[in-house]
Amino acid sequence: MYLTPEEERILAGEYGEGMRKAMEILVAIGKIYDAERLIPISSAQISGVSYHNIGDAGLEFLWDFSRGARVRVKATLNPGGVDLGKWREMKIDREFMEKQGEVIKIFMSMGVEPTLTCTPYLVGNLPKKGEHIAWSESSAVAYANSVLGAYTNRESGISALAAAIIGKTPMYGLHLKENRRPEVRVVLKTELNYRSDYSVLGYAIASKAGHSIPYIEGMGKADLEALKLFAASIATYAGAAIFHIKGVTAEWMDFEPPGETIEITSRDLEEGYEYLRDEFREVDMVWIGCPHTSLKELEEIAGLLKDKEVAAELWITTSRQVKRMAEELGYIETIEKSGAKVIIDTCVAVAPLLGKFKTLVTNSAKAFYYSRGVNRFRVKVANLEKCIDAAVRGEWV
Repeated sequence: MYLTPEEERILAGEYGEGMRKAMEILVAIGKIYDAERLIPISSAQISGVSYHNIGDAGLEFLWDFSRGARVRVKATLNPGGVDLGKWREMKIDREFMEKQGEVIKIFMSMGVEPTLTCTPYLVGNLPKKGEHIAWSESSAVAYANSVLGAYTNRESGISALAAAIIGKTPMYGLHLKENRRPEVRVVLKTELNYRSDYSVLGYAIASKAGHSIPYIEGMGKADLEALKLFAASIATYAGAAIFHIKGVTAEWMDFEPPGETIEITSRDLEEGYEYLRDEFREVDMVWIGCPHTSLKELEEIAGLLKDKEVAAELWITTSRQVKRMAEELGYIETIEKSGAKVIIDTCVAVAPLLGKFKTLVTNSAKAFYYSRGVNRFRVKVANLEKCIDAAVRGEWV
């Protein structure tokens, strides 16, 4: 892989140990994937933030890595393992809360913005079409590549941090136009009436098309909230880092539809819902916000909860920036008056909740995957109205 004279000096340690380590990581990745060179990036989104995931070993690694290293581009942070202001309400112990605070401080010392959200595009990290970026967080990667038309591979937390420190990333994979080409044509033969349908659609497409890049026809209009749920789902079940939707996504006109075609019918959606619904009646918890809720979703939730009280735990996860806007508009007051909790900086998928709840209802197929697999909850996926009804009743009807 070709390195410029400056890049060679960084690798030799002339710019400090932190920069040397970052360059060493990028060069190793570039060699593995036969990258021609490094290319400049405009931003990074860094995962590997939850203390629940990285533990003391990860904390030590970050401390060591941070000495003398600062990011050169806009860099935002994925959710951590706890809302530091609501750790007691989340049933998280003090030691975990304090360790999570240390993780965040280390990233901040390197100049990373403590956004702590999986939706950086809602809080100011909004790349333009054709910009090269280095993002981790699977749902954000799929959204950025597809909806925004930015160019990024599905980075790890470490490689995204290294890229942010150097301001560059290896040129391979989805940074090359030819690798963004769709591989299977998906024709929808069913209507999508709820946003949760888009989430289940991601699972249904993965079930039929595997890991192929889809070119989707027949979806019609889809709002931001539906697209972020779809991106999260197809990234989870198909491992997809990019998709194309006719008339919707940024690059759909750049490619011809593939010859191989599959159809998604109403029965496929029904079977998706059947798979994504475990058997239970009593509801311990309802979770909305995977990916983090937008201002529009918080408005809708406030409307559904007005003058109601919840019988089950209802957690709504969002970014601190979006919550601040929702507070000014009165949505948070209405939501919390019902007994629900609006939680920032974290996500149920990366919080240490094993054994704290048994059953969960959500509108996200990605939330199903992680809540069932990591926290071993029994889970049901439903539309937003049904989720709120389950929280108010405390049971699935």
